Amino acid sequence: MIQSDSQAISAYIHIPFCEHICYYCDFNKVFLEGQPVDEYLELLLREMDLQLAQTPIDQAPTLYVGGGTPTALTAQQLDRLLGGIVQRFPMKTVEEFTVEANPGDLTVDKLKVMQNYGVDRLSMGVQTFDDRLLKKIGRKHTADDVYQTMAFLEKADFRNVSIDLIYALPGQSLASFRDTLKRALDLDLPHYSLYSLILENKTMFMNWVRQGRLELPDQEEEGQMFEETIKAMEKAGRKQYEVSNFALPGHESKHNTVYWHNQHYFGFGAGASGYLGNRRYKNYGPIQHYLKPLRQGILPVMENEVLTRENQMEEEMFLGLRLKEGVSFQRFQEKFQCSLESVYGDVLSTEAKAGHLVVENGSVRLTAQGLLIGNDIFEKFLLDE
Repeated sequence: MIQSDSQAISAYIHIPFCEHICYYCDFNKVFLEGQPVDEYLELLLREMDLQLAQTPIDQAPTLYVGGGTPTALTAQQLDRLLGGIVQRFPMKTVEEFTVEANPGDLTVDKLKVMQNYGVDRLSMGVQTFDDRLLKKIGRKHTADDVYQTMAFLEKADFRNVSIDLIYALPGQSLASFRDTLKRALDLDLPHYSLYSLILENKTMFMNWVRQGRLELPDQEEEGQMFEETIKAMEKAGRKQYEVSNFALPGHESKHNTVYWHNQHYFGFGAGASGYLGNRRYKNYGPIQHYLKPLRQGILPVMENEVLTRENQMEEEMFLGLRLKEGVSFQRFQEKFQCSLESVYGDVLSTEAKAGHLVVENGSVRLTAQGLLIGNDIFEKFLLDE
């Protein structure tokens, strides 16, 4: 069992409510209308009390409120949520406090509430600047909503904003993608995340593909979109610090880096996952299943997975290799009390010869060629137990 001496644990807080459901989304979410939102917020705060009593902390490096759509809450509900979070966490130790936002849902009042409680970073789901495609993927905002939101953020001097874009969307041409990329970079933001569309089970998109009603760009086109993204971001001074993430130096997502460094975090809310000690856990997803144990003062954990030392080493490699900096030999040694070479020497040698990995400056990282086939490389780090 590997336990960290430090009581520094970050937190992910899940708000599962949405005013609409996007056709590609498989995150735990429900339509906002008719849901027990106020009770959910109260019991979410109760979950924090129960968990923090069980696992007390003196530092919380990052807090991240995601969804669903946190900005689908009213300003009053947002005030209750953020006020409750601030009361429960050692805020002086928080280095980054992020809230996810939708361009159409974010208002001046909601922004004021966030600023009042020290939220210092927004992550906005833009996906594309092509209105035709936004409609096609089930988004309710338009490109114009994005510009309006950016205008009042600028007026409020709130500049630490990241936007998410999705490429390889159904019916998306290279020309449309290039236009989106240009418009995104013209906003001159400190951080961008770009993901290729992944077809998930139980989504409308997957059903439509199976029925032959949806045509996606081919792999070659998707690869070209990714390569053009890397070049455009580099040219604009946004460094690719992780497979899908680009930032001005110093503006990398601290919260997501917690995941990639395989560090510990709480997962609060319906369907949220956490990682404490040598245990990964997942909460009940359906709202009522999540609320039921909390009404009785019991944590709403649905499943626990105890990780062996080997599991933890595998995860250290899978997650760390997503970062351009790669996996630190020293950090591996400190965590597992053995050298990375003693566990993975053969894989390092084989993949370095194949041009997929490079070992230098005390770390191992993927090459540009390795980045393109990352998942295939990660599999090589599975250990026989």
